[in-house]
Order: sequence, then C-alpha cells, then structure tokens
Amino acid sequence: MAYAACLVVGMAALVLGAQGGIRLLVDHGDAGVLQQVPGGFAVWLACYAAMAVLGAALAGWGAKRAGLGGRAE
Repeated sequence: MAYAACLVVGMAALVLGAQGGIRLLVDHGDAGVLQQVPGGFAVWLACYAAMAVLGAALAGWGAKRAGLGGRAE
C-alpha cells in the first residue's frame, strides 16, 4: 500500500512539473506556484524540470516495488 502511495505521489509530481514547465514556456511571466521563488525564468524552469524528473523516478520506483511494472510475464 505504501508503494502505491509513492506511485500516486510521483505521478502527481510528474504531471504538475510537466504542466508547470509547459505553461512557463508558453507564458514566461506565469510561474504558477513558483512565483515567490527568486531567480526568474531559468530557475523556475529548472525547478519544474526537477519536479517532473523526480516525480517520474518516484513513480517508477513505486510501480516496481508495488509489482505494477507493466512487464508481460
């Protein structure tokens, strides 16, 4: 059950990071939840990219440990 929770949290982080990065690329002034983070466009984009990558890693790890790897046996 805990691994399934990691899978869900990872997928949510992946989706939020990806949509935030895409939104930032379309409208450079709209940083969303990262508006308060200093540094501007490059830092905001790096934060969204890191969130997406870490979310994908967490979701993959959770899926593997929960036995939801998706491999045909």
